[in-house]
Amino acid sequence: MQISRLFEIVYLLMNKKNMTAKELAAHFEVSIRTILRDIDTLTTAGIPIYTTQGKGGGISILDSYILNKTVLSEDEQNQILFALQGLSATHNIDTDNILVKLQSLFEKADSNWIEVDFSRWGNSVTDKAKFDCLKNAIIKKQALAFNYSNSYGETRDRKVYPLKLAFKSKSWYLQAFCLPKENYRTFKVNRMRNIETIDETFSGMAFQIPEMDSTEYQSPCLLDVKLLFSPHVAYRVYDEFDEKDITKNEDGSFVVAMKLPNDYWLYDYILSFGDSIEVLEPQSVRNEIVKQVDKIKKKYLNKT
Repeated sequence: MQISRLFEIVYLLMNKKNMTAKELAAHFEVSIRTILRDIDTLTTAGIPIYTTQGKGGGISILDSYILNKTVLSEDEQNQILFALQGLSATHNIDTDNILVKLQSLFEKADSNWIEVDFSRWGNSVTDKAKFDCLKNAIIKKQALAFNYSNSYGETRDRKVYPLKLAFKSKSWYLQAFCLPKENYRTFKVNRMRNIETIDETFSGMAFQIPEMDSTEYQSPCLLDVKLLFSPHVAYRVYDEFDEKDITKNEDGSFVVAMKLPNDYWLYDYILSFGDSIEVLEPQSVRNEIVKQVDKIKKKYLNKT
């Protein structure tokens, strides 16, 4: 207890610059004599604390102490503060209190230059509630049940032991042990619906979480696809493709050449661009897009 109090005394003095023994005693709910013994202990340990008498006097710490004693470089300090601000997006730890203390420790007047929010636009309340449910189930080792829609257009009931949340390529994933499959599975959180905890617990020690593998989210069959995009969808091109796969033409259009999964997802994705995209290669994909467009056209024509 004393060690914790000693650290906080130093923190308070760095933050407020000057406090009286009475104020410190009230803060820690101890006697003034105890505070004075703590100050003696800190002084003996080499902390440059000094006291002044009279009006405006009190207990202070040398302003130069922090920069002289810290073993972290300026860049390392900024990296720590940045990492804590990023962690605050998970709502899993009390980062605000830690940030205030470290800002004082590093003498950073204002490091609140970044905000990380993993929720989608217009869905922050729903996404955070879902995330909290998954987080609590993992921590408490509780089984989960939910409906899951895969990339083949199938929706099935799932029952899993949740093991880990992972953020990969702009999306959250749940790594879990799937009970019906009796194997490890990775689920994209946005595709999970009607999530609820089950009155069943498990031992986390019984499971070894495998490494995330990109092949888990792809069709076994990959095609070399070349796509032509109109200039006005540049924002989506740069959002969704790696720059190494993008070639910008003189007229402002873009050609993207890469491997994509040959399944329902591919055709739905291409159609999501409307007339702002053209499949250049392969011919089989061009033919399938024509078939899909004919189906859409018939659906609308039949209702006129």
